[in-house]
Amino acid sequence: MLPPSDLVLRLRDGFVDAGYTIDGVRERLGEVAATALAREETVPALRATRDGDPLATLIRLWWLGAPVGASACTAAGLPVDDLAEAGLIVRRGDTVHAGVHLQPWDAADPAWVVSDRKVRPGDPALRPDHVVGAGGASANLAQFGAGGPVGRALDLGTGCGVQVLHLAGRAEEIVATDVNGRALELARLSWLLSGVAGVDAREGSMYEPVDGETFDLVVSNPPFVISPAGRFSYRESGFQGDDFCRDLVRRTPRHLDQDGHGRFLANWLHVKGEDWRDRVGGWLTETGCDGWAVQRDVQDPAEYVELWLRDSAEQGTAAYRERYDEWLAWFESLDVTGIGFGWIALHNSGSTDPVVRVEELTHRVELPVGEYIGDVLGAIGTGHRISDEDLLDAYLTLAEGVVEERSGVPGAEDPSRIVLRQTRGLRRTAAVGTVEAALAGACDGDLPVRPLLAAIAELIDADPGELLERAPGTLRTLVAEGFLTVANTR
Repeated sequence: MLPPSDLVLRLRDGFVDAGYTIDGVRERLGEVAATALAREETVPALRATRDGDPLATLIRLWWLGAPVGASACTAAGLPVDDLAEAGLIVRRGDTVHAGVHLQPWDAADPAWVVSDRKVRPGDPALRPDHVVGAGGASANLAQFGAGGPVGRALDLGTGCGVQVLHLAGRAEEIVATDVNGRALELARLSWLLSGVAGVDAREGSMYEPVDGETFDLVVSNPPFVISPAGRFSYRESGFQGDDFCRDLVRRTPRHLDQDGHGRFLANWLHVKGEDWRDRVGGWLTETGCDGWAVQRDVQDPAEYVELWLRDSAEQGTAAYRERYDEWLAWFESLDVTGIGFGWIALHNSGSTDPVVRVEELTHRVELPVGEYIGDVLGAIGTGHRISDEDLLDAYLTLAEGVVEERSGVPGAEDPSRIVLRQTRGLRRTAAVGTVEAALAGACDGDLPVRPLLAAIAELIDADPGELLERAPGTLRTLVAEGFLTVANTR
């Protein structure tokens, strides 16, 4: 049940006055303490907030989960008795403990996210309906899902409501769903505290709460963790293997409007004797939409199990070794060799020839990715659909930010390796030959490919017919990967 709205608004005003915002916390903690917190080490942050001023009190209470004095809370402008009655804090004599984790968040306007308190080693076990706070995955999806204005948006599996904070202001209508009723309660508090109104929150699994409805944009940070048992609703679905992510992808197209988009985070299995690209690509191919899947990281089974047992603060507990062994045995029974993590984008383009691309990009890319996904999908589609003849007659331009790098033995007449490198966007690299490098340098949109190749053939004393025959295959890849742009064709 939501606390009274006037209490929440007083809390918000107090946060703003004290500087309990994402910028205020970053400045107060400094780089060392903030980096330590990313490792779940709180001592540097506690040292940085030992002065007892209002901002320090708010950081200690709401973010670090440390007990603070009731008098310090009052000095920080917190209505202690009202907050205790609302269940947001717990008062034990002269000491106050947070009942929730309440953190500033980096959205377009000052925002705060409310969740269950962080669980650290030695704390009581997580409850099955634990509501996790915003973190790296939330920020990742926010970057991936970014873009321009949309009509109707769906945040599937909203959790503490963080994606809604990024959709607010760009979506005319927002629907948010979650299988966990407690998550929706805390999400509503996040939205109220952040000044976001009008969100249609519905309880239920997958697409059940929006059966028969369509959207311009669907975003989801789903319960993608692959485990033998669904113990925690915020991360595990109870589906077999990676079936939840597969079904999410398969079922999305029927909920996308024409020109609608889906943007998800996902995990997928690497199985012995199977290429993971075929596995994920198969999911996308079945949708009939243009699809793009990117693997950003892959872990071996042991790394993966350790990560998620740390996430639930089970290291050092009596059950740790048993759960570790059971999880590994389950992976072994499925012939799992690794688990991939990444992005999936779908676009209901209406094309009768949808295109699917699956790739691995583990390096740093330009953020936010969502701002240029349309260009990425457009380039993939053009590279796939353009005919050889049209490609040779096309006027190509070198994409902005592409540079050429040459390496070889000092003093050698020719380089041993030529690489085109993107300094913008996805920052891909492509190893090319001298002909492709010369063509990339000459592509300024003034002449089509055919006469450019003829001039290059004469310059390097090559057979022009051979260059014309070989060029489309290489150029198609450079267009699909965004190194070259098709300005127009004949």
